[in-house]
Amino acid sequence: MKGFGPGITASGTTFRLWAPAAKSVELLIDGALPMTASPDGWHILAATGARAGTRYKFRIDRALDVPDPASAFQPEDVNGPSEVIDHGAYSWRAQDWRGRPWEDTSILELHVGAFTPEGTFRAAIAKLDHVVEAGFTAIELMPIADFAGRRNWGYDGVLLYAPDSSYGRPDDLRALVDAAHLRGLMVFLDVVYNHFGPEGNYLERYAPQFFTSASTPWGKAIDYRVPAVRAFAVENALHWLSHYRFDGLRLDAIHAIQERGEPSVLEELSRAVGALAGATGRSIHLMIENDDNSAHLLDPRADPPAGKYRAQWNDDYHHAFHVLLAGETHGYYRDYVSVPRRHLARALSSGFAYQGEASPHRQGNPRGEPSGKLPPTAFINFLQNHDQIGNRPLGDRLVTMADGRAMDAALAVTLLAPMPPLMFMGDEWGCRRPFPFFCDFSGALADAVRKGRRNEFKAAYERLGDRIPDPLDEQTFRSAVLDWDERDAGRERLTLVRELLALRRAKLVPLLRDIAFDERSAVSDNGIVAVAWKLADGRHLRLLANLSNAAATRPVQQSADAPIWGGQPTNALPPWSVFWSIG
Repeated sequence: MKGFGPGITASGTTFRLWAPAAKSVELLIDGALPMTASPDGWHILAATGARAGTRYKFRIDRALDVPDPASAFQPEDVNGPSEVIDHGAYSWRAQDWRGRPWEDTSILELHVGAFTPEGTFRAAIAKLDHVVEAGFTAIELMPIADFAGRRNWGYDGVLLYAPDSSYGRPDDLRALVDAAHLRGLMVFLDVVYNHFGPEGNYLERYAPQFFTSASTPWGKAIDYRVPAVRAFAVENALHWLSHYRFDGLRLDAIHAIQERGEPSVLEELSRAVGALAGATGRSIHLMIENDDNSAHLLDPRADPPAGKYRAQWNDDYHHAFHVLLAGETHGYYRDYVSVPRRHLARALSSGFAYQGEASPHRQGNPRGEPSGKLPPTAFINFLQNHDQIGNRPLGDRLVTMADGRAMDAALAVTLLAPMPPLMFMGDEWGCRRPFPFFCDFSGALADAVRKGRRNEFKAAYERLGDRIPDPLDEQTFRSAVLDWDERDAGRERLTLVRELLALRRAKLVPLLRDIAFDERSAVSDNGIVAVAWKLADGRHLRLLANLSNAAATRPVQQSADAPIWGGQPTNALPPWSVFWSIG
């Protein structure tokens, strides 16, 4: 039997709501229709004549009207009625699309609302040719699950099955995915299973079993020991992958999932996705964000997924490079201040920079697991993403803090390393527009958001005052919207990115299926970083870089490699110079 959400039948639609704490549930469609309760908490009604386009709500105990928690669409925002959607009505054009192999992945992350002036799924289609020409093979959408208001980063989603109506209707989203596939682009989606947003979530009223007594930094923790709650998340993942044909998911902050159950909901979700991939012949990729650096969760070569995840966003790589490029030493950057090049070299040569060692930022507690036995493709490297820009008081980008030569060098390392690279929208041309935090709450909740930001960035508010944008002001959101006319001023940077990604596809991608860490790296006091990776045929991919502001003497060369980037290094390596070779 179908789980969460309405199911269209030959005679109408069957509606289902898991409401174990409700004494009665009525379906609101042209009146109140009593639903049949079962001992396991489900309330069910087959409504003859209800079709796609029908709008409905549920009435709990004749007192509270709520949307469907598995609503497929909310045309009037999170507190309005849900709409029945026929997921089989869209005519897909990219019928033969089965995806791309993981090693072929290079990602441009984007926020649908800020990617174009229109801020819609349909408008994003017009920019896909740019994404392809820049050399990316995938786009990744920040969360689109329905949130309260007209603008949001997406991590305050409350109706996790419904694409937010501010971006368009469900078929508009399908059209975006379809258009991307026609251009050879994969499309990934960021999903949030660690909490629900603060407005429009009524689950606690009729299904309090969804939550534990604990809290995450963003809301009550979800209890995946409960079978129905676990099914809600697993079915949600399959919903996006099957009904919208996304090529993969990125699970947000899994370290904040406090009650995973046994076996872990993460394992069950991966196995369910693997079954879908096997049944359809598709390549589907699962990624995680995990501050705990849990290497045992990763396996990029399992195809289809079988309980594990392709890769993790590697914050260690970002943090070490950020210290080098921007010189910042506060917050979690404290973990990388003493020897940033060594942390960077370790991330390049064996995955995580922290693999069980004590972390100063964690009050000396250990962080991470050994990761050198994993393939390099288990780690997604980036110089920026939405978090690392937007969680800054001003939302300022790295390009406004770092020297141009240093940025070019960092790109040459990031885009040619064996790890799948990720860039944030606009970074490919050196966009200088900020990406500050924004949302659209009102009343007490808006005041709470402002207060929370002031507490989080207390020192910054004391220093910058009113220069810090108000996250509730619409102009704050408008400042984040890309100005595509600025690309002309960034032609040089865009050309560099195109060249690097073209070289990656031509020279490196064919080698990445069987590449392995060498786990040996050299870091000199004069700024030189040297790393090698083992290829299946016995050769090595090698990086030699001077990541400093001064010329440096080249180390003794041990092999005669064929250069692929930067040419043959001279005895004196210029500042911020990068050399790649194979031999």
